[in-house]
Amino acid sequence: MDESLSFESFYEGAKKATYKAMNDHAEGEYDEFALHAGVAIERLAKAVLYKLNPLYIASGKVVFTANKPPRVHTVSAMEALSRLTSLNILKIDADLKLLIELRNGTVHASAGDEAKAHIPTLAKAVGAMLKHLDVSMPDFWGRWASTASAAVDQKKSEIERDVQVRITQAKHHYDNRFSDLPDHLHRRLVVEQFSQINVSVSETEAGIWIEGENVCPACDCVADVLAVGQSTGEASPVSVFALKCHLCRLQLATREELAAAGMDLETVDEQLAARAARYLGGSEISNVAFRRKVAHFLHSDLGDWE
Repeated sequence: MDESLSFESFYEGAKKATYKAMNDHAEGEYDEFALHAGVAIERLAKAVLYKLNPLYIASGKVVFTANKPPRVHTVSAMEALSRLTSLNILKIDADLKLLIELRNGTVHASAGDEAKAHIPTLAKAVGAMLKHLDVSMPDFWGRWASTASAAVDQKKSEIERDVQVRITQAKHHYDNRFSDLPDHLHRRLVVEQFSQINVSVSETEAGIWIEGENVCPACDCVADVLAVGQSTGEASPVSVFALKCHLCRLQLATREELAAAGMDLETVDEQLAARAARYLGGSEISNVAFRRKVAHFLHSDLGDWE
């Protein structure tokens, strides 16, 4: 068999591809995520098969070339996974099959549209194979271990899992941006952020919008928040609905996501209402206007901070 084929080469290749996949996803490069996630799964599958028996990765095809050792072709990704399924090490479900198809380019749709939600698919497949190899998640995943754990935590709801994944991604983005910054400059950055906290209120035909600040659940710096003021009789409640952080790029678009991130929504609502009370008492917010405002809030101005 080809001397370049070994457990170590497959295993280390899988780790490298997994790390690339997670970085791709965190940067919003979902096509690249699909590619590297598929490569990671394939290489780890072949590492498991090789450790069981080197012949398990052989496709049966051998190429002979003059003056060179014979070259053995290995099985495809799906065949490797099928063999692991036969050995009761892994199960191929629809999500795993789709991720491999996205990697192979056999799905005639944008991989980005399909692949974005597949960190749990990658984490589940890798977890099953690591369990067979008796390898811990931190040893394989490195800095992405907590992200992988959050993605498959069945004790949490789907929204909670998704938000926790995004929070860990945002933390890594923040670390990547500021890890080389001296401590005194980093402290100054944080202090200056908190010294500029304010609230702006705008009243439109659609209703009353409040933009303020809150502590970011990911990097603990100041993040912008968007709230809406509703008029119901004599009361004028405020509800915060969205958050964006310019420093770590975390974005949350619903109260459910804000709650999943650990924010005390009632306290935030009360603080914003107290600081904007003199402006409130107007119109109801239409659903169409609300969705447009949240979308504009989340996607405006982030590029200015890069």
